[in-house]
Amino acid sequence: MESPNRRLKGCRLNGASAFATAALLLVSACGPAAAPANTAPPAAPALPSIAPPPSSLVAAGSGIVKEGFPGEAKALNGAGATFPAVLYSKWFNEYEKVTGVKVNYQSIGSGGGIKSISDATIDFGATDSPMTDEQLKAAKNGPILHIPAALGAVVPTYNIPELGGQQLRFSAGSLTGIFLGQITKWNDPKIAEDNPGMTLPNKEIVTVHRSDGSGTTYIWVDYLSSVSKEWKDKAGLGTSVNWPVGLGAKGNEGVAGEVKQNPYAIGYVELIYAIQNKLGVGLVKNKAGQYIEPNLAAVTAAAAGAAKNVAPDLRVSIVNADGDASYPISGFTWLLAYQNQNDKAKGRAITRALWWATHDAQRFNAELGYAAVPDDIVRRSEELILSITTAGGQRAFPHQLPGR
Repeated sequence: MESPNRRLKGCRLNGASAFATAALLLVSACGPAAAPANTAPPAAPALPSIAPPPSSLVAAGSGIVKEGFPGEAKALNGAGATFPAVLYSKWFNEYEKVTGVKVNYQSIGSGGGIKSISDATIDFGATDSPMTDEQLKAAKNGPILHIPAALGAVVPTYNIPELGGQQLRFSAGSLTGIFLGQITKWNDPKIAEDNPGMTLPNKEIVTVHRSDGSGTTYIWVDYLSSVSKEWKDKAGLGTSVNWPVGLGAKGNEGVAGEVKQNPYAIGYVELIYAIQNKLGVGLVKNKAGQYIEPNLAAVTAAAAGAAKNVAPDLRVSIVNADGDASYPISGFTWLLAYQNQNDKAKGRAITRALWWATHDAQRFNAELGYAAVPDDIVRRSEELILSITTAGGQRAFPHQLPGR
């Protein structure tokens, strides 16, 4: 996979180390920074520490997939979300070392991933927006399972030269107004109210959004829809929406590139893309009234705050979640696989890859700026993976598990 400064193609390239370095320097995995409303916006964060190691549940399921397995397919093809593409590059490179199975992943956007898996032209898909009931019904080969792979933050990212290292803060009203085209200058009173004591430039705002079907867009507009009926009525909710204003760009890397090239621009990207491009990252006011910096702990808090709403099929939104520490524009990213696998060799390979991804691979998440999947979700993912069958109803996952 290419770096976020270029179009992400396949995950066979080795760019993960650069992203890891950037994330290690700039992504905080300690407690979320909640700035009181009566203080000036904080300067750029200090060097952070990294999140703790994977949980006991994940560790308990690790090590089962530790080498190749007789009769499994030696290559898998997947496509979809750009949001986790940096992570998947690392995962699949490591997975080939462990098993000898080559996983080719094309980051074409969540919309493309959903279409490709629905048409059964790939072995697995990837999306940051859960498939709709209608999409699931239309899938060519029957039921499709959603397996949570990671959690991440979609962030407002901006390019305002005058601010230097100062971080902007945004309320729901400010972000909605900007992307509806109602707030057109950076020194608008609503933005100034979020940022007391900061000198904001009298410059026109340039908004940037995704031009392709995007799970990152889905998370962003899911948040805007949850906090603004006007947004939901005028622009809508989906992987593509009717943008009232702004420039379009393809992929997370495309949006980051446009923001970087256009002074006074603002867009939305997965956190690592803003970091890699050295762009400003805004704090966002959550449901509890706290301005929260997007970091791993804040994303995990959002997942915890939305835990009671997780459906059995693990399709869930965690935007605008409860909790003082929750970052409000957080989301899961899922791997998609058919529950009924027609090819036994592919079924073995897919289920083993999914098991490794939800257990062993989680240790790579934090260093690349993604939160690990919570214990209870991993446990529920295990049951979905074990429900995948091949011809004749035989369980596809070839390993024996105690009591299961």
